[in-house]
Amino acid sequence: MTNEIVNSALSKVMYPGFTKDIVTFGFVNNVEINGNDVSFNVDITSSAPEVAQQIKDEATDELKSVGATNIIVNINAPKIPEAATPKSKNLAPHVKNFLMISSGKGGVGKSTTSVNIAIALAAQGKKVGLLDADIYGPNIPRMMGVAGIKPEVIGNKVLPIKAYGIEMMSMGSLMDDGQSLMWRGAMIMKAIEQFLRDILWSELDVLVIDMPPGTGDAQLSLAQSVPVTAGLTVTTPQSVSLDDSRRSLDMFRKLDIPIAGIVENMSGFIAPDTGVEYDIFGKGTSGPMAEEFDTKIIAEIPIEPSIRTGGDEGKPVTFVDPTSESAKRYMRAAESIWATIEAVNASGGASNESVQPTTPPGVSACSSK
Repeated sequence: MTNEIVNSALSKVMYPGFTKDIVTFGFVNNVEINGNDVSFNVDITSSAPEVAQQIKDEATDELKSVGATNIIVNINAPKIPEAATPKSKNLAPHVKNFLMISSGKGGVGKSTTSVNIAIALAAQGKKVGLLDADIYGPNIPRMMGVAGIKPEVIGNKVLPIKAYGIEMMSMGSLMDDGQSLMWRGAMIMKAIEQFLRDILWSELDVLVIDMPPGTGDAQLSLAQSVPVTAGLTVTTPQSVSLDDSRRSLDMFRKLDIPIAGIVENMSGFIAPDTGVEYDIFGKGTSGPMAEEFDTKIIAEIPIEPSIRTGGDEGKPVTFVDPTSESAKRYMRAAESIWATIEAVNASGGASNESVQPTTPPGVSACSSK
């Protein structure tokens, strides 16, 4: 056995995926021959185990065909890139806490709840921001009495609009009235990130975030962008709403977001002339669902005309009519939410490590290599 015979045999071994052989590539080195025993190294550029195995098998077969008996092929390959270690991500580190307000379906009063909870928290001495992340239905500017007001732009940053003692930002404040948005999921996710990174929020105690209905791209994007301290689900007593609310609570579980509780809207009706409360749609039907998810109903908000007129006229009931029954219930709900936030922080704080992508940069999560 000679070097010429070995090189001739190995020149028939093509590098996987190419029309060039491993000898021509210059990958073969440290060839040692002892009678019919042959050992050598092959330096390859791929970390894929199947590439190394194919070269080893083909080189062995070719050398055996020319009389080699004991063959040792040492493959030197780069290490397989390790998956990125998930780390907690926070695009707005100057905000101390994030409260995600979600619902399984639309039309249950989620935005009304977000506005009044934010105002209730501010009334209790907290520095509060309100982010309207309901991209397709940004109603909070109207509810906050700032419809038509455009925010001030400083460089490439945007100042939030101030109203009722809180800071607010919404896609509705950036768009023309009546303009429709037909965005795919990737654009929604990008918008959520920009709302967190490019808005000049103050050093807030809490940012209340009014999410789009459902459990989709926006919710996942938010959970991956900031460590959400607590999640609140808004529902109504009807079964069709409760079915979807279970999905919202299950989403909090899967995203490792502590659940602050459930707000049940349309929970009774308070007659404006007598103040008597009537149970017309059912009340407290969220109780079994709350037990299922180890949480509680923190507010049963009745149908009260002042809530509807306050929303339409930009006069939130918790601010303009703080002695109303609904305002009192929002205030108690805010106290309960803050207690949850304090408990989360006392036990180590929120983290979104578990929902971060684990594939290395530039590698598709769908790739097998």
